[in-house]
Amino acid sequence: MIGLEQEQPILEAYVTNLGKYNEGELVGEYLKFPTTIEEVQALFKRIGVDGVRYEEFFLTDFESDIDDLTDYMGEYENIDELNHLACLLSELDQGELEKFEAVLHTGAHTSSVADIINLTQNLDCFEFYPDIENEEALGRMYLQEFGAIQIPEHLVDYIDYEAYGRDTRINENGNFCPGGYVFNNRSPFVEHYSGLEDI
Repeated sequence: MIGLEQEQPILEAYVTNLGKYNEGELVGEYLKFPTTIEEVQALFKRIGVDGVRYEEFFLTDFESDIDDLTDYMGEYENIDELNHLACLLSELDQGELEKFEAVLHTGAHTSSVADIINLTQNLDCFEFYPDIENEEALGRMYLQEFGAIQIPEHLVDYIDYEAYGRDTRINENGNFCPGGYVFNNRSPFVEHYSGLEDI
């Protein structure tokens, strides 16, 4: 689960000198995101990616406090794109981060880093209810808190909340995640970002 502090990087990637790696030597270093051009250039200098003898690099490991985020990243991701994503994530508040993490867990909009970037800008397309971890809790929330159906007080203890929650989850195509319950509310998903030219 998310436990982000202000100084803590949202994402880290281990940048490896590809030429040195092909020569049998592992030379690399973690890059923290969000980052700056100066920090990237300094890291390249430290690991020997000089644009002359060693031009190429790849990413051999990722770390993040956001559950599942690094599962969708590969070794040839673009550093500018990763930085753009980290900048957008750094602007989300705790509630938005929890919703983002829940949607990530479902695997929706995770086919590429560009897809995840668009997800950060379309979180209003999803509803997220923290701490709702099963169908009974979901049914109770809809019936007791949201008043989906008016129930006479003397019948409150006789309702099959689990069955109502199960039907609701199926109808909404919802998902239980480690942090709660999430579903797509069918709002239009707008593609704000289509590639590196948009950064």
